[in-house]
Amino acid sequence: MNKEAVIGTDLALAVQLLLADEVVAVPTETVYGLAGNAFHDRAVSRIFASKQRPFFDPLIVHIAERADLGIVADQTPTAYLPLMDHFWPGPLTLVFPRTSRISDLITSGLETVAVRMPAHPLFRELLKRLPFPLAAPSANLFGRTSPTTAMHVAQQLGDVIPYILDGGPCQVGVESTIVRWTGDGLEILRPGGISREQIQAVTDLEVSMKVRSEEQIDITVPGQLPEHYAPRTPLLLATPELLQSDLSRDAVLCLNRQQCCPELNAFQLVELSPSGDLQEAAARFFAALHELDASGCRRILAVPLPESGLGVAMNDRLRRAAHQ
Repeated sequence: MNKEAVIGTDLALAVQLLLADEVVAVPTETVYGLAGNAFHDRAVSRIFASKQRPFFDPLIVHIAERADLGIVADQTPTAYLPLMDHFWPGPLTLVFPRTSRISDLITSGLETVAVRMPAHPLFRELLKRLPFPLAAPSANLFGRTSPTTAMHVAQQLGDVIPYILDGGPCQVGVESTIVRWTGDGLEILRPGGISREQIQAVTDLEVSMKVRSEEQIDITVPGQLPEHYAPRTPLLLATPELLQSDLSRDAVLCLNRQQCCPELNAFQLVELSPSGDLQEAAARFFAALHELDASGCRRILAVPLPESGLGVAMNDRLRRAAHQ
């Protein structure tokens, strides 16, 4: 199949395919997702098969409106109400007790389901035209770098899925933040497009960050495996010693030159934001990894970003990409 031929903006075709239990790549404000009917096992299994994703890794369910929450979530913790008021639609995923209508494949047998209301206008219009919510993990091969353009999707999945709905480059550029209610407070299970500081600002509750253990992996929501988001080119977290070595065959990814070394002489250097803006850096993050992966460099040296705001999410992705 010609990869370019599967990219388009035909909402009616996307609806037709999804009604037939096919999968469709869709644009979101975070990254492109691979969507299927959340109520049908056949559609959900096609998501896993297309991505080569293990069935024990649960998926996020996407809804169009707050009124749709009742068909996927059995109850809503009171602590979520200010979060939904401030951040929905947007890059925030919340973990709820599930209803029986949700496919067991989506939750990997768990009694909870992760739910998000996306902000991308094309995806929201698609959801409104469908009689069911959509399960949609990132539209890439499992473990590989997340896609932030339709072409990124085509490069990895263009020969195995029927259609890629093109909504332009993703504006946030990193996956959604995943939060759950613990009974005592809020816990961030995966850092993402909404920072801990933003969440803390709209709630009086304690907001903790789940500490990930590589020995005891708790796969209750997507993106918990230690090795994830990896380009094909080896990626290492840059140290001062590495940056002072011979970089003639190595590419460097950094926030800006001032952060790493103004005189750095590498095979290729990508600044995520010359001005040091973390929001601009996040929007470019995965696209930059795709660019460096295709550059022909020997390895990618990634300089960790400031550990605040969106920098926390990007550093999380870099650590997972470098796990191998």
